[in-house]
Amino acid sequence: MAHLLSTTCSLDVSSSNKLHFKSINQCSTPIPTSFNMGISLSPFKKLSLQRKRSSQCVIRASAVSMSQEAKTQNESGSQQTTDGASTRKKVMVIGGDGYCGWATALHLSKKGYEVAIVDNLIRRLFDDQLGLDSLTPISSIHNRIRRWKSLTGKDIQLFVGDICEFEFLAEAFKSFEPDAVVHFGEQRSAPYSMIDRSRAVFTQHNNVIGTLNVLFAIKEFREECHLVKLGTMGEYGTPNIDIEEGYITITHNGRTDTLPYPKQASSFYHLSKVHDSHNIAFTCKAWGIRATDLNQGVVYGVRTDETAMHEELVNRLDYDAVFGTALNRFCVQAAVGHPLTVYGKGGQTRGYLDIRDTVQCVEIAIANPAQPGEFRVFNQFTEQFSVNELAALVTKAGAKLGLEVKTTSVPNPRVEAEEHYYNAKHTKLYELGLQPHLLSDSLLDSLLNFAVQYKDRVDTKQIMPSVSWKKIGAKPKTVAA
Repeated sequence: MAHLLSTTCSLDVSSSNKLHFKSINQCSTPIPTSFNMGISLSPFKKLSLQRKRSSQCVIRASAVSMSQEAKTQNESGSQQTTDGASTRKKVMVIGGDGYCGWATALHLSKKGYEVAIVDNLIRRLFDDQLGLDSLTPISSIHNRIRRWKSLTGKDIQLFVGDICEFEFLAEAFKSFEPDAVVHFGEQRSAPYSMIDRSRAVFTQHNNVIGTLNVLFAIKEFREECHLVKLGTMGEYGTPNIDIEEGYITITHNGRTDTLPYPKQASSFYHLSKVHDSHNIAFTCKAWGIRATDLNQGVVYGVRTDETAMHEELVNRLDYDAVFGTALNRFCVQAAVGHPLTVYGKGGQTRGYLDIRDTVQCVEIAIANPAQPGEFRVFNQFTEQFSVNELAALVTKAGAKLGLEVKTTSVPNPRVEAEEHYYNAKHTKLYELGLQPHLLSDSLLDSLLNFAVQYKDRVDTKQIMPSVSWKKIGAKPKTVAA
């Protein structure tokens, strides 16, 4: 079995700008073996073994610059202390190596927040397990952070470990002392959660237990800390009434009450998000935690101002049928001449937003925190599209670039309504200042050109859906490479 040498280290930047590493502690942590090698051990059991053997093993890489800390912060990340002094607001980004997390971490750092990334790097392992790869080549998290430091002079601390291990999370909290926690650190793919029993169990254990640990860490170590949790619009399903933002006022048998909006999750992944929302709401009521649940729509795009600064900062872009989101997948399919894969009738309608708006929404939530004991829910998207509408937009944009884009209907691997009413409210973030980047011809041109640039990296065998909601079984599956 492969092993990773885990080192707790500090990364200091001297006045001469040379990097110095100091090894503090070492231990050996097993890496779960790829499923494509025929190993039948589930990811949940593998992670459990890893956790048992490495409960005291933490990788901590911190970047410290005396000159940077001495600077006065006048940007949006500053806050006033009780004596009137200006300090930098500390934000811990859990899952900061992922698609949304990496872009958010850089955006907040540039805005003047003191940022720490917490990540177990398992998202990269999923690619190895399933034989997948990002369209864009992505650097290691360590090289990413070093490059960010060299370009901006700004430090991002790094804690590598598993938030399902409370001892690790507690040490990260006590060391960094966050004012806000942005929680992206969950298995975020519905298809991944529907591959087999082991991945369904892993998804719910990882997501629900990890979030519970974050809640307990806030309660024990940083009770004033504001939790900004990434939820999903998928919690609501597709009801035949308007979707409100988290709550709905109903009258029943002559009595009226405001209640949490009904949840109709459509996968084991989406169900884990529902469990998270209930747990967070309860702890806000019982412990006085302040929390914002961002029920995010489908994200598209890859570039933000920060990730475009250098090739080592480039974000990942998933185009496969397990982790790729609809518009990103369609643009890559168009770039390589593969017909756009519309599932079923194509009337499935969802909320969508540009990744630049993801980072903007998170920043808005941090700058306008919930009150103690308040559980806020914001629906985080900017526009609604059906799958057929997205396919038509990509076809039109592709034609302008000389691409012959065709569409094909494939059997829907999911259990979902393919034609339905969908009208979701999303006003709260606008009221707090969201200035959206709406889907435009220029954005589609940019995304298509980006896909064309990297089309040689596309593995067309990963495009067609291979995970069926109805055929999920108890035995571990190997997804065909």
